[in-house]
Amino acid sequence: MGLGADDAVLKPRVPADQIEQAKSWRNPLSPTQESLERGKQLFQGKAFCITCHGHDGKGLGADIEPGTLKGPLPRNFTDRDWQAARTDGELFWILKNGSNGTAMAPFVPLILTEEEAWQVLLYVRSFGQSRNTPAE
Repeated sequence: MGLGADDAVLKPRVPADQIEQAKSWRNPLSPTQESLERGKQLFQGKAFCITCHGHDGKGLGADIEPGTLKGPLPRNFTDRDWQAARTDGELFWILKNGSNGTAMAPFVPLILTEEEAWQVLLYVRSFGQSRNTPAE
């Protein structure tokens, strides 16, 4: 199994009693060039997603040494099976609540507004669109 994956990579991280509600949430933004660029800027800047998920979205930032993180490694956003298994609402829930048992902390509203979180998620989805990573 590659970096950015754990044995339960396709297992939801949203608690069972909240997952149906989370799955019902839809991204209100369209993946326009402008919204994807804004999501990329947030991913690489204000939201500092690249620290853990890397510029390439594969789940291991350049400054992280393998074996130094506790719990599962950050998600590999280029994993098409994972992309297909998780809804935007589930990913938004994680940005609001963090992911128990991982280093993923809550980001909304402490760091990102809800609109910014949806923009980041548009960019995260772009990692699964092709075998190529999004442009730097």
